[in-house]
Amino acid sequence: MNFFTVEHGKLIFENNGESLQIEGWGENSLRIRSRMMGEILDTDYALLPVNGDAEAAIEIDHETQTATIQNGKIKAVVRHSWWDTPGRISFYNDKGELLLQEIGSGGALKLRSRAFKPIIGGDHQLRVSFAGNDGERIYGMGQYQQETFDLKGSTLELAHRNSQASVPFLYSSKGYGFLWHNPAIGKVNFANNRTEWAAESTKQLDYWITAGDSPAEIEAAYGKAVGTVPMMPEYGLGFWQCKLRYYNQEQLLEVAREYKKRKLPIDVIVVDFFHWPKQGDFRFEEEFFPDPKAMVDELKSMGIELMVSVWPQVDRYSENFEEMRQKGYLIKAERGVQVAMMDWFPSSIYFDATNPKAREYVWSKCKKNYYDYGINIFWLDEAEPEYDVYDFDNYRYAMGPNVQIGNIYPQRYSKTFYEGMQAEGQDKIVNTVRCAWAGSQRYGALVWSGDIHSSFEDFRKQIVAGLHMGMAGIPWWTTDIGGFAGGNPDDPKFRELLIRWFQWGAFCPVMRLHGDRRGGKEVFRKDGSKALNTGGNNEVWSFGDEAYEILVKYMELREALRDYTRELMKEAHEKGAPVMRPLFYEFQHDDKVWDIKDEYLYGPDLLVAPILYEGAVSREVYLPEGSSWTDARTGSVFEGGQTILVEAPLSSIPVFLRDGKQAYLIGKI
Repeated sequence: MNFFTVEHGKLIFENNGESLQIEGWGENSLRIRSRMMGEILDTDYALLPVNGDAEAAIEIDHETQTATIQNGKIKAVVRHSWWDTPGRISFYNDKGELLLQEIGSGGALKLRSRAFKPIIGGDHQLRVSFAGNDGERIYGMGQYQQETFDLKGSTLELAHRNSQASVPFLYSSKGYGFLWHNPAIGKVNFANNRTEWAAESTKQLDYWITAGDSPAEIEAAYGKAVGTVPMMPEYGLGFWQCKLRYYNQEQLLEVAREYKKRKLPIDVIVVDFFHWPKQGDFRFEEEFFPDPKAMVDELKSMGIELMVSVWPQVDRYSENFEEMRQKGYLIKAERGVQVAMMDWFPSSIYFDATNPKAREYVWSKCKKNYYDYGINIFWLDEAEPEYDVYDFDNYRYAMGPNVQIGNIYPQRYSKTFYEGMQAEGQDKIVNTVRCAWAGSQRYGALVWSGDIHSSFEDFRKQIVAGLHMGMAGIPWWTTDIGGFAGGNPDDPKFRELLIRWFQWGAFCPVMRLHGDRRGGKEVFRKDGSKALNTGGNNEVWSFGDEAYEILVKYMELREALRDYTRELMKEAHEKGAPVMRPLFYEFQHDDKVWDIKDEYLYGPDLLVAPILYEGAVSREVYLPEGSSWTDARTGSVFEGGQTILVEAPLSSIPVFLRDGKQAYLIGKI
């Protein structure tokens, strides 16, 4: 009996209702799909089409019921045995080293590596299990609010929440990259004895795997598979100013004028949320923003771009609600009456970003009411989307039930604006967004880490989150400098935190000051109704003279880095390279760097070691082996392969220059 066939360059295995398909998908890469009781589906959730000219080499041995498929540096071996899990897959690199292997049956345990559990009347729950890899380290997977760097031993929810972005691509120290190409709600467990991926509801198994000799090679292959970021526009390289919200046109312009009066470098200023009459109106409230075109024109005359917040919620009293409801442009509840999905100021329902017509509708409103005024950067908030209750099984989108495809929402939300702006002829597109999934990067997604708290603990978590996001293929990433929730501008302890965070912000992909500071004022309309308050002051001159002097120093340093940062953005665009890089990205042969989570590389040449604890004025810094390192503050030179104690007064962040490069920074930090 023959279980294996070859069709159009694809290796096919069929057994007991399962169809397994393996094919080459890009250089040194394979795509694996399996379906129970049905034809394989050609989904394009994140993976881009590939050129079919370069087919993988396939061999079948019917006598041993073994088949191999090799594509460059990766080979899959599929073995079928009545005494083992059916069609068990093992992956090897071009040196013959085992990279990843599905679990076996365990003898009398009768385990299955690909376990489809039927959902009565519907599709399947799915669990895919791989054997544990001794000594393996795992990085990537998106943004989780934790200080865990090596993810081996971790369990991760495959779902989005405010400040959590599930981007299911990992880099393994064994020399492979793996994309779980499935937007279903689920989880992954990177246990020592096995790795298990689970989807709560799905139609098929679908994943992509690549092999390479370096992290850069693997990230580049992934970038080709799902797309890379556009080229960052020039205004993405400098400083961005924001606060909880500038509630009217004149307040925002006065802040911009003050930056210019002080001769401070600034590229972007932000109109945040609730500048609209009702959620879902997608326009300025005339009472507070009477002449948006004049506002934008004045900002542009100062060399400042305006970024405007857009939320996907639609208030049931919005001028657009009834039309959007009637046309099916809103997310539906699976059970009972249509529910308020976010019951805050006031209750609202999300637009369905998986519906192409809904995307066109929302963009048409935003084009008319924002883009046509000259606004070409958007802040796409609430992108998870953030439900009051994360009952993932209680919402349905045009693409299907949330539990089956919900993780794709932030990607399609970014796509809404990217394709609209692209149709207007804009090529360098960047939009800030609060969540992402695989492929979001190609839609110009600059992800920020959500409503994090103003604390050193949360600060430390952001370093780790940024490194994982970069390895997950999301190179454009940023945080609210100082944290979003809390922070008293007059509190010396908060000022210390803000300074340390701001210093680090100068070495982030985008440098953006934001937060809901204490001391906000209530705002009322002319008719006496209450609008959202302003939040406290959050400009660089809001935190006292000592802080001001230091913050200005790092704004100017960011300007000095502009040419270097532009090159990093070009590399991200062309090769998918992260801007923030774990030390192992450039120094994979130094065993000591694989566990270092509190320092990183800003591009190839700058080692950044933020001060992450209250009251600290020094810290230990490990300098990777294989290069010399120059202290950017003192000019002292050290050989790599050693840990040194570095002085770090409040005005300075430890930064080291690799092999004397970027020497213009010496004395500026």
